[in-house]
Amino acid sequence: MKTKLSQALSSRIPKILLVSSTIAFTGCGQNAQHEQTSTDLQTPIKKQAQVAQQAGKINLRILETSDLHTNIMDYDYYQSRVDPRIGLARTASLIKQHSNVDNVVLVDNGDLLQGSPMGDFIAHGFKHSNRLTDTHPAYKAMNTLNYSVGNIGNHEFNYGLDFLKQALSGAEFPYISANVLCKSDCWDNLKPGDNLFKPYLIEQKTVTDEHGNQHQLNIGYIGFVPPQILLWDKQNLDGRVDVLGIVESAEKFIPQMKAEGADIIVAIPHSGVGTPEAPTNVNDENATWALTLVDDIDAITFGHSHSVFPSATFEGLPGADLDKGTINGVAAVMPGRWGDNLGLIDLTLEQDGDSWKVVDSRAKALPIFDSKAASPELVAADASIHKAIAKEHQQTIDYVSQPIGHATSDMYSYLSLVQDDPTVQIVANAQIWKLKQNLPQQLKHLPVLSAASPFKAGGRHSTSADKDSYVQVAKGKLTYKNAADLYLYPNTLVAVKVTGAQVKDWLECSANQFNQIDPSSTAPQSLINWNDHRTYNFDVIDGEQGSLTYQIDVTQPNRFDGNCKLVDANANRIKSLSYMQNGKLLSGDAFAKQEFIVASNNYRAFGQKFAGTGSKHVVLELPDTNREALAQYISAETEKNGSVDPGADNNWDFANISTNTKLDIRFETQSSEQAKQFIKQYQQRKMTKLNDTDELGFAVYQIDLTEH
Repeated sequence: MKTKLSQALSSRIPKILLVSSTIAFTGCGQNAQHEQTSTDLQTPIKKQAQVAQQAGKINLRILETSDLHTNIMDYDYYQSRVDPRIGLARTASLIKQHSNVDNVVLVDNGDLLQGSPMGDFIAHGFKHSNRLTDTHPAYKAMNTLNYSVGNIGNHEFNYGLDFLKQALSGAEFPYISANVLCKSDCWDNLKPGDNLFKPYLIEQKTVTDEHGNQHQLNIGYIGFVPPQILLWDKQNLDGRVDVLGIVESAEKFIPQMKAEGADIIVAIPHSGVGTPEAPTNVNDENATWALTLVDDIDAITFGHSHSVFPSATFEGLPGADLDKGTINGVAAVMPGRWGDNLGLIDLTLEQDGDSWKVVDSRAKALPIFDSKAASPELVAADASIHKAIAKEHQQTIDYVSQPIGHATSDMYSYLSLVQDDPTVQIVANAQIWKLKQNLPQQLKHLPVLSAASPFKAGGRHSTSADKDSYVQVAKGKLTYKNAADLYLYPNTLVAVKVTGAQVKDWLECSANQFNQIDPSSTAPQSLINWNDHRTYNFDVIDGEQGSLTYQIDVTQPNRFDGNCKLVDANANRIKSLSYMQNGKLLSGDAFAKQEFIVASNNYRAFGQKFAGTGSKHVVLELPDTNREALAQYISAETEKNGSVDPGADNNWDFANISTNTKLDIRFETQSSEQAKQFIKQYQQRKMTKLNDTDELGFAVYQIDLTEH
């Protein structure tokens, strides 16, 4: 019998070998109390002798958290203030409100252990002692909420497998991940080919039907992580694990789950929606749409891309019913990030022989904050969460308050998408400084460049909370929290060797950050491509003291899309690209042939997305995180000169648009008096603030690209 996936697709593309050829069906060693809620992977569950005749319908509610990124408290450690728009402490109140039904389960989708200063503080302590002396605060909080299961996200691997194992030991609920395999040196005596975690579990849950009768419902959970973890965390995982594709592993394990007695199956992919254009790509990190075509999946609680589904963001997605919250008829929900939403799926089940089947479903995401409401704080913080992690909260505040240096000027990222920017400049300077100290002799003759991008520049312009997602580091005393604000992720410093031609294509992909501007149109035109390009993929490449310069011509079409796939081989947005070397200007063919060392991070260097990246280009891996290098640079500059100067060298700009048409080109940034004054002082081109904010509360500015 053909599956939904095989019916929808006439053929499968060849699978890229990321994995070993055999898989043993054992899980990682979780706490003993976890085992009673899950099945032995080779032993079918014993069903109740008979489901009561004419049983009433069962209503099952599934709640989901995802991408908490250690935002457990409703607190902004960068700004030292309560933030009612984030935090599990607020989401927990929603969880308790919506658990007032007969049958409810709670799941977490991962990306839990990294992403806030609290996560960094815990990992910092582990790094210096190689052990956790207490339960991770994320689990101190989550253990109060009765989770059924947790899934592993890609950021769980950021601090290494030893940290991950110790952290997971504090969870009073089991963990699953179906597509990560042991390769060598694994825990709990696992052999190569064994699953590193339990691939799935089946919870035997007593539920109540609409007539008040009780039944056993066997709920199967299966989790997945993006295959790209092998690239993103190469330094932690290389040689130790292999990874299957998401759909590939689903097709392998779900028939086993059904054979072992699962009545319904809830898939928990740490994976974005994806598209129907390439649903058979075994390496797809965004595979949820493809999973909806896999037989016997009844609900999908997904995450990873920090978006909200269902929402208007996904208008036009083939197969999506945004009113019901389904994709190809399968209930699906994605609850944003940092606890700003709670995912909710309601399933209606009917008796189907001696099992149950889903006959109706609805899904929605519930926000904790609504900026448009008269009372925007939709829930108060849950006091039990505050109490559970009060000690770690104060320790985190103390940790991020440690002084590291002094800055001569403000570092705000309000203009980081439209001109060279101090928040990106100081990172670029630090990466060059650190790399040059560690270059081996055989590479010291090559010029050193740095690739850095704005991590906080309006988020994804998709929720009202994004308008405050900007770096805001004032001049004067700098602390570790400022370094963490300037460099958000615990990436490590990695260098690649590239040619000038690859530098150009690297920048061509970055230039996809901008929409194409029509020089003959008087209509308003939006400059920033929020839909198809993430700001952390807008790399600015710089050399020492602005030695590399270039312009971006936004009247030209894009050469690459947001994933650096070639879309127009004849397109060229990068103009006047040159490098000043020993008083000699390199441009054109001479520049294209020149070799460079580019300092970046492990995600970018191993990612194979941008030109010149991938393991074959890597020439140096440092154990230091980029953030540590930044803090060291700030301290060194302060000790040497009394302060650090983060001023942008303005090595890049837009190419002037030559036209007789009066253009109306617009961009969005934060709407605040601070942003207004910063733009007034530092604008490199004429920028005019329009009167009204957009629908998300961003300020809208006109920018003049016709003259400098």
